Amino acid sequence: MIGNREIFGVVLMRELLRRCAWKKVDWRKLLFLGVVMTIVGVLVPTYAFPHTVNMWFLSPPLAVSSYVSLNGSMQLREALTQERVQQFPPVSAASVLSPNTTVPSINKRAKIPRTRNSVLKRRKKKSKENDESKVVPPPPRSPIPPRMQRFIWSLSPNDALIYAKREIEHAPVVIDDPYLSAPIFRNISVFKRSYELMETILKVFIYPDGDKPIFHQPHLYGIYASEGWFMKFMEASREFVSRDPEKAHLFYLPYSARQLEVAVYVPNSHNLRPLSIFMRDYANMIAAKYPYWNRTHGRDHFLVACHDWGPYALTMHEELTKNTMKALCNADVSEGIFTAGQDVSLPETTIRSPKRPLRNVGGGIRVSQRPILAFFAGNMHGRVRPTLLKYWHNKDDDMKIYGPLPIGISRKMTYVQHMKSSKYCICPMGYEVNSPRIVEAIYYECVPVIIADNFVLPFNEVLDWSAFSVIVAEKDIPKLKEILLAIPLRRYLTMLANLKTVQKHFLWNPRPLRYDLFHMILHSIWFSRLNHVQIPQS
Repeated sequence: MIGNREIFGVVLMRELLRRCAWKKVDWRKLLFLGVVMTIVGVLVPTYAFPHTVNMWFLSPPLAVSSYVSLNGSMQLREALTQERVQQFPPVSAASVLSPNTTVPSINKRAKIPRTRNSVLKRRKKKSKENDESKVVPPPPRSPIPPRMQRFIWSLSPNDALIYAKREIEHAPVVIDDPYLSAPIFRNISVFKRSYELMETILKVFIYPDGDKPIFHQPHLYGIYASEGWFMKFMEASREFVSRDPEKAHLFYLPYSARQLEVAVYVPNSHNLRPLSIFMRDYANMIAAKYPYWNRTHGRDHFLVACHDWGPYALTMHEELTKNTMKALCNADVSEGIFTAGQDVSLPETTIRSPKRPLRNVGGGIRVSQRPILAFFAGNMHGRVRPTLLKYWHNKDDDMKIYGPLPIGISRKMTYVQHMKSSKYCICPMGYEVNSPRIVEAIYYECVPVIIADNFVLPFNEVLDWSAFSVIVAEKDIPKLKEILLAIPLRRYLTMLANLKTVQKHFLWNPRPLRYDLFHMILHSIWFSRLNHVQIPQS
């Protein structure tokens, strides 16, 4: 059959050439005729056939069962029709796109990964939108009059600090701010004026020296993530960073205490001396290479370290230990390294997913539906936690106090669900005074109960922690339930409302926002620097 078609085509072509030979051909008409035939060849099959062309010409051979009677043409036609219906399910008109449509089974296989990827992208986008919806955007900065801006630019760094300190001492009274809540601050007027002046004046020079991973490589997950997130945002800031050290009010030593431990510490050696020697040599190198350290003996320099060993890695350099402003998670005044009023208490935050730092924030259930009075679960280390378990583990149904949360209990209610279902979350110190549970309690809207003597609370210079937390002395652990039950319901509801208000000041947003955790840490360092500026009597 195929051979006859080929012979017929050759004969037809020869006859066409013989008739057209030695005659004039109108190529325009011929081209127009070709275009018309092409369009007809494409459109006619599309509307003429109920299924795609591939389905008709690429369909596999039909297998007709042997028991079907084929004695007559009518019976054969019925058998073939039935087999075709069974082989090809009905296809909706919307699925027929063109004659070039591929076989349906191949289409499905090609679309499966694309569908999965699109679903994952939609979920990630929805999760990101949900996280961002938890944050109330702050108001934009007020514009600075050009004349005032020129005046500030004309000041030397030291004169600008003197000007800022005078302005704060005469701060205008803030009666009702739409974004900041007065009850959570010691003095909202002083804080707001100081913060505005920081945005207007402050410039920070970041030393470019030091190799990765100890320098310039932020550690963004785990319980020591605060130092990494601050480094990330500080080095990326266009608002506060100055490339000219002569215009800088502060100098940042961009090292990571966590990365220092990983790179220098010998596991199980219990010897921190190599870390201290490393930081001593680094400070000596900065002092020898630049004139700015020796100008103030490091008093306008600062570092940010959240690792428990952060303070101990500085002890071999006297000026680094006594003069620099240290933002530390281990803010223990009893050890003689952290100095209240000069150094800054750094919040300890647990970041499990750097791409979603706001995951699980908020969502505390209604107070009337919280079945647990107080909750704690964690490893047994330090001096306080064993005492807590001694008096309260399995002693009272209202007090859910555990070591590590048992698997059987965590399957019914997770750690985060426990915190969101409790009125109070116990935050005892571990090896050191700080604990990530304090910020976790703020995130999950559970009033924190802080048990850590000698601990300087984060942002203590501006925040009034008594407005949204309970501080219990270590010696009062046996009376813990009595202390909590003595708090009136109205007082508790006020603390819970203040806790939700203060939450925005402890958030690591994917991009820094005014008054968030990055800006609050920077403000504490700025505020500490201003406190040590001497105003001339004249």
